[in-house]
Amino acid sequence: MLFSRFFRFASHDMAIDLGTANTVVYLSGSGIVLNEPSVVAIETRNGVKRVKAVGSDAKLMMGKTPDNIQAIRPLRDGVIADIDVAEQMIKHFITKAHGGSSRMPRRPEIVICVPSGSTKVERRAIRDAASNAGASRVYLIEEPMAAAIGAGLPVTEPIGAMVVDIGGGTTEVAVLSLRGLAYSNSVRVGGDKMDEAISSYIRRKHNLMIGEATAERIKHSIGSAIIPAKDGPVLRVKGRDLVAGVPKEIAITQTEIAEAITEPVSQIVQAVRMALEYTPPELAADIVDQGIVMTGGGALLDRIDQVLGQATGLPVSIADNALICVAMGAGMALEDPQYRGVLTQV
Repeated sequence: MLFSRFFRFASHDMAIDLGTANTVVYLSGSGIVLNEPSVVAIETRNGVKRVKAVGSDAKLMMGKTPDNIQAIRPLRDGVIADIDVAEQMIKHFITKAHGGSSRMPRRPEIVICVPSGSTKVERRAIRDAASNAGASRVYLIEEPMAAAIGAGLPVTEPIGAMVVDIGGGTTEVAVLSLRGLAYSNSVRVGGDKMDEAISSYIRRKHNLMIGEATAERIKHSIGSAIIPAKDGPVLRVKGRDLVAGVPKEIAITQTEIAEAITEPVSQIVQAVRMALEYTPPELAADIVDQGIVMTGGGALLDRIDQVLGQATGLPVSIADNALICVAMGAGMALEDPQYRGVLTQV
């Protein structure tokens, strides 16, 4: 009996926020233990493929690999695009979170976050990838529910709460009450679409080709959801001149980047407005008092809370630890019996 209790304690079940841009792992009893890019570098030698690097090491290789190495992001728009590579990535992160395969006492139970709009086929792909990577049981939790739990919203009470989770591949908008989603909408717009918009704008306006990593760095450095009255900060950007075909450096202003990402920001605002239109009146009354809570990496875009506030007329706040809110919420659902009802076993 004592042995079995210790064995269960040492099992190290975990929750994984399997994101398009980053994967965050919550280990039962330890909290967040890993936060790395969702990137895998695959090396092909003599027709045989093998994993060369995963996470941060693989991301450094993006756009800089020789012909025999490919840096792959196995998730697109919040769901698995390449199940074999995703399986390898999950297996690596499980082992790393446990401090090495020798320290894994048994196959862990795993909670994985999924977009609320994901299909049965997409959910099955996530389950299969996690099972093949070493999970004994796989539970799914919808991302907006996990985000709301992680942000400390009263999801178990008869009070309406609204969460907007802006990830790399999707934006999840949901109204929650009594451990359920009264309304949810998943739009495939997020940080990746902003990066693509920045790349397209610079290519169109400056005839300069830049990579994914550069576009992401520009967004983090001078990105803004509101076009500033003046040009604002300036950033020096390097890329390849499409006319001369040589490397080139140019200066980009915050105004230009704000213009570039106007469309994806507008799509996110539209999704929030639609959610408010479909919210039952009693819950809508609660949201007037509670306001909207933003989570995810996209919530850190400069002044996006102001844009949402102006568009809805509601108070908007950004959750503490917005980047890890979803993984925190999934971990709390794994450990706390009061949240167990929000998990779905697959």
